[in-house]
Amino acid sequence: MRKRRKFSAEFKSKVALEALREQQPIHEIAKRYQIHPSQVTEWKKALQGNASSVFEKASTKLDEAEQLKKKDDRLHKQIGQLHMEVDFLKEACNELGIGIPEIDIR
Repeated sequence: MRKRRKFSAEFKSKVALEALREQQPIHEIAKRYQIHPSQVTEWKKALQGNASSVFEKASTKLDEAEQLKKKDDRLHKQIGQLHMEVDFLKEACNELGIGIPEIDIR
């Protein structure tokens, strides 16, 4: 059984750009680079679909990263709050003599 080959982003973009130029048929490009024609087509479509991201402003990308960071911080805060509530409820159950099964949520 053959192992899967991994291609670098540079190689994929080189092949996809060549396919976009349409100076040669896809099957010839695939033959030259020793890959399957459907792979060339897939990389070409990926390049076409994501081409607009090249021209996005850096600030847009930073805003997205900042939003993800805020969401991550909010979720960590919520997890901490839930851990505190579980600990409080366990202590309250112990004081009341209510047996609860030990559950490790961490």
